[in-house]
Amino acid sequence: MEIHRLGSRAVACYLIKDDGIILVDGGMPGWGKRLVQQMSGLGFDPADVALLVVTHGHWDHTGSVAALKEATGCQVAIDHREVERLEVPVKVTPPGVNLWGKLMSLLNRLYMPLVRFPGVRPDVVFENRDFPLQPFGVSGSVLHTPGHTMGSVSVLLETGDAFVGDLAMNGLPLRIGPGMPPLAEDAVAVKDSWRLLLEKGAKRIYPAHGQPFGTEVLERAL
Repeated sequence: MEIHRLGSRAVACYLIKDDGIILVDGGMPGWGKRLVQQMSGLGFDPADVALLVVTHGHWDHTGSVAALKEATGCQVAIDHREVERLEVPVKVTPPGVNLWGKLMSLLNRLYMPLVRFPGVRPDVVFENRDFPLQPFGVSGSVLHTPGHTMGSVSVLLETGDAFVGDLAMNGLPLRIGPGMPPLAEDAVAVKDSWRLLLEKGAKRIYPAHGQPFGTEVLERAL
């Protein structure tokens, strides 16, 4: 199993190589060429990507999904609650769960009219059950982990590595250290999803914003 971070220091996508290759999240608008070049620079043929799992329908995760689908020929997968945000795309900012989050939410709403990117129709739509990744050559599954948005999902590998999108974050400018995202539709659901990941055997968290960290951080926060 290989795990490679793509994108930038501020926003991460992940390439997972097992028997097959999948991507987690599609990054910011205008990143299609950058992400393809990063994959090629790591020695991967972008055409070998079988599936792109979108953890949720916010613009910094969906902005280059259309470009990646065109460049790789991969299937695109997202939870049924997030489909409209991917297809239209709808630009939604979740509410803040603390003072910093509320300020970020306000600034984000002011910035949204400037953001432009194409929508894309998903090939796979997750319902309310675990989705196995073995058909795509990866030992793991996709879990419904609501909280940041109510259609958020996480990719959990059999190794215990969990790719959670914005279910948790780690580091400035979003927060100091790992833990609760400052923006979430339901903060209680965030912690319930943390519990689910722990029950399912998660050992290491890979957030879209910040560096990976051990699940003991989540255990202490519950």
